[in-house]
Amino acid sequence: MRKISTDEINKQVYNLCAKANFELDEDILCKFKENAGNEVIADLARNAELASKNKVAICQDTGFVLVFIELGQEVNLEGGDLKQAVNEGVAKAYEDCYLRKSVLNDPLQRKNTGNNTPAIFYTDIVPGDKVKITVVPKGGGSENKSALKMLTPADGKDGVVSFVLDTVKKAGADACPPYVIGVGIGGTFDHVGLLAKKALLRKLGQAHQDKETAELEEVLLAKINGLNIGPAGFGGSPTALAVQIETFPCHIASLPVAVNIGCHVNRHASAII
Repeated sequence: MRKISTDEINKQVYNLCAKANFELDEDILCKFKENAGNEVIADLARNAELASKNKVAICQDTGFVLVFIELGQEVNLEGGDLKQAVNEGVAKAYEDCYLRKSVLNDPLQRKNTGNNTPAIFYTDIVPGDKVKITVVPKGGGSENKSALKMLTPADGKDGVVSFVLDTVKKAGADACPPYVIGVGIGGTFDHVGLLAKKALLRKLGQAHQDKETAELEEVLLAKINGLNIGPAGFGGSPTALAVQIETFPCHIASLPVAVNIGCHVNRHASAII
């Protein structure tokens, strides 16, 4: 059994909050380079370069923090409460790094908690003696344009395509394109949204391992880029940098579908202890 202190979790969450807000993933930067001839995308790439160089936020909306932890079953956590360690890491990072605090203590009373906590916290128990931490600062603009629908089995693949396209059309330019589109298919009402969120974490350009699902990703990307929304809503292409799908078995009477829109920065950062 390997012992890991929750203090180390705290430190990693702190570092990942800063990294995700200051530095774009290399796969996003590669997509920007592929479209370097587009004036808007060139400006987005320059913004990312300045953010990384000067250690300032890529975007003023520094998000509601989600923390995904893959906890090895051979790990023994010591030193305190795991959730407390995570929230303390988030709070300190958002204070020290001058990141905007965007979390309200009650959705109706609308009072800011002042430190961007609590984080939303997901834990998966996995084989091994390591801990993988992924921090996702999810902006409100892209999250607000996401959607979930319980289709009927008769709607089939055409229904999925129609719903995804309709969701992106409704988003228009409001969620800061070019987008990364995460799609969840299957599971249950609560699980399908998580599938869509996790789909955003996959490396761009890494096709789904199932051939038919990978083909559906390509079909959706082509159709979305035919919508002529374009970078920052100025028209043309690309409207999306990638469409990424995650699936899960579902009930015979159900066909849940969720679309989680990621803005052009699609921020996340990971570390393994």
